[in-house]
Amino acid sequence: MKKAIHPEYRQVVFQDLSSNFAFLTRSTVRTKETIQWEDGKEYPLCKIEVSSKSHPFFTGKQRIVSSGGRVDQFLKRYGEASKGK
Repeated sequence: MKKAIHPEYRQVVFQDLSSNFAFLTRSTVRTKETIQWEDGKEYPLCKIEVSSKSHPFFTGKQRIVSSGGRVDQFLKRYGEASKGK
């Protein structure tokens, strides 16, 4: 293997901003922020928007979007202007 071309593989804390859930894992992600973890050590911090604690699939709070009536909704919104001139 070539020397000095591989990114640094280290322990990183990922923090979900929407649920304030954090977990420690190994990653090559580059970060500028750090956080003190439960073991007292300081680790790089990567802030994320969605994790297993906030994603609808894992939480069971899925939003069901009705696909029926889309054409009716469109026609109601744009009316006669959308039917062609």
